[in-house]
Amino acid sequence: MVLPVQAPLPLPPDLRVDLPYPVMLGIDVLEADGFISVRGKRVGLLTHPAGVNRRGESTIDVLRRAPGCRLTALFAPEHGLYGAEKASVQVDDTTDVRTGLPVYSLHGRNRRPTEAQLAGLDALVIDLQDIGVRSYTFNVVMRYAMDACFRFGVEVIVLDRPNPLGGLKVDGPSLDREWMSGVGAFPIPYIHGLTMGELARFAAGTPGVLDVSEEQRTNGRLAVVPLRGWRRAMRWPETGLHFVPTSQNVRNFDAVVGYAMTGLGCEYSGFTHGLGGPYPFRSLQFRGKSAARLEKDLEALQLPGLRYRTIAVGQDGGKPAMRVWVEVADWQKWNPTELSFHLHRLACRYDGPNPFAKLGAKQARSFNIHVGSTEWWNALVKEGAKVDVAAHVRAWQTQADAFRRSSRVFWLYE
Repeated sequence: MVLPVQAPLPLPPDLRVDLPYPVMLGIDVLEADGFISVRGKRVGLLTHPAGVNRRGESTIDVLRRAPGCRLTALFAPEHGLYGAEKASVQVDDTTDVRTGLPVYSLHGRNRRPTEAQLAGLDALVIDLQDIGVRSYTFNVVMRYAMDACFRFGVEVIVLDRPNPLGGLKVDGPSLDREWMSGVGAFPIPYIHGLTMGELARFAAGTPGVLDVSEEQRTNGRLAVVPLRGWRRAMRWPETGLHFVPTSQNVRNFDAVVGYAMTGLGCEYSGFTHGLGGPYPFRSLQFRGKSAARLEKDLEALQLPGLRYRTIAVGQDGGKPAMRVWVEVADWQKWNPTELSFHLHRLACRYDGPNPFAKLGAKQARSFNIHVGSTEWWNALVKEGAKVDVAAHVRAWQTQADAFRRSSRVFWLYE
């Protein structure tokens, strides 16, 4: 059944005026260069609500008016074309009531565009805002789309966007290939330090990343329209760009930072990190433990770059609901993923003997496809509160440093 998609809300006036932004997005560069990359082509567009130019105008509308370009189909990732669907919900194909174009869901019956959906297209344009974290599904859907396009002879054009965490932080365990899935499709550290365009170049230039034959990979066509004015040291606030929510719980840069810190399997341990509340991924709680106790135990970890404070996040049974806010006090010293693994160990102290050893097969798999390290899982299940987090963090940092060096060949920005 074909269901209509609701049109997005109108943008506030301050997003519809020219402002002196220091960074031009890929879509801005495409337009400034006269749409050369798409001129004379029939194209599809894979995008979402954050796929806008620096004035907040949807890439859909920019491509519709592009001279010589014929936009004929839209493709939607998780949360749907306009971000209305909840996380992990299957989304059906539909028709966009605003444009009349077909919308093919890549988070439903299909996770990759089909040959029929790509038929007649000269190129698939991809304009998705990622958050610099391996398990966020927008980089996954880009890779899956590349698989299909390289297999069926369709050009891929990636309109690049900033990595909100910048391009210098690389951190956390690499993804073991046995755990590759819809929340992890690249064998890379959890915090990878690449833009979407650079990830696409990594996929196209590294044998074995794409699910295609070697001949299809080498014959595949990839073009990246790069950013202008972006530097690797830039975090999102330095770009001067408005942050458009990428999903219901990633509404701002604070949530992006929190996702990198607390998004690695903590929900299976008794911890909650604020989903559905005012501070998603930043406000910690453990069942049966006071915020004061948790704050004290977190401070005792002495993790570099972090500090904590107790905050009220509403009411709980007529009393203020207290949680622990995690703050990055020193960006340079901060190791984004380190906190998650200490939370795993702390959970084993709070809920002994070991809550992870009691997980069912489905929950254990979900934990592992996000974290990605079989070695960590085995050690955590076996050793519980005695697991040597520091030793694993050191090993992962060595791997992350090696990835940073090897991935430089795919960098677009120094």
